[in-house]
Amino acid sequence: MKIHLLSLAIGLAAGSFGGLIGLGGGLIMIPLMVTVLKLSQHQAHGTSLVALVFTGLSGALTYGLHGQIDFMAAAMLALTAILTARAGAHYANALPGWKLRRSFGVFLIFCAALLAIKPYVPDIGSRHPAYINIIILLVTGVATGFLSGMMGVGGGVIMIPAMVLLAGFGQHVAQGTSLAVMVPVGIAGALTHHQLGNVAKGFLPGLIPGILLGAFLGGNLANLIPDTTLRLAFIAAIVFMGVRYARTAAPARP
Repeated sequence: MKIHLLSLAIGLAAGSFGGLIGLGGGLIMIPLMVTVLKLSQHQAHGTSLVALVFTGLSGALTYGLHGQIDFMAAAMLALTAILTARAGAHYANALPGWKLRRSFGVFLIFCAALLAIKPYVPDIGSRHPAYINIIILLVTGVATGFLSGMMGVGGGVIMIPAMVLLAGFGQHVAQGTSLAVMVPVGIAGALTHHQLGNVAKGFLPGLIPGILLGAFLGGNLANLIPDTTLRLAFIAAIVFMGVRYARTAAPARP
């Protein structure tokens, strides 16, 4: 019972966070599963991918009811992301957990820096033909799928900056679209992690209900917040987590 309550609380926190800023919640869920539930880094990544499918479902439904999803963009992102999610999962399985954490932290900080300059390049997405946006989305999908499979996250840290900075999307639409893409990509990565033995199924009965409720609450709250404020909240969240991940120490040599 205690394990299910802890899993429920973690799912609620991750779902609320994910629904609010358009991420799968893995940035919250993975550290908590490692420290509180005592899962290995690889198990936390695989279990997170299963759970974030439900973050995507609940969050995308909420954003969709508010008209904040570009379904054509979601389809293009998912098209290539599904192809690379399995490769990312296999790559993660071959690497030490501390290396995954450190490299991902550096990447998060880089994404935050890109989003911070958004006010100075607000119209970049409207300066090129529509077919360029298609290419941007397809290439972004390639990186998203690999990162999602490797790190156990939804890939919103790639998709949202790319859509906002390069394709001219508003923050709300970028977040809603990102959540929709997480469903097929999460399934592809989760299946691979399951085959590799990296999914702790015993925690899912608590995680999934918490995530569904949290993502619904977070998504509704996000639609009450102005675009700029939401973008700044997103930046603050990924900087905080990026610094924590980037400071991961290498294990002491025996």
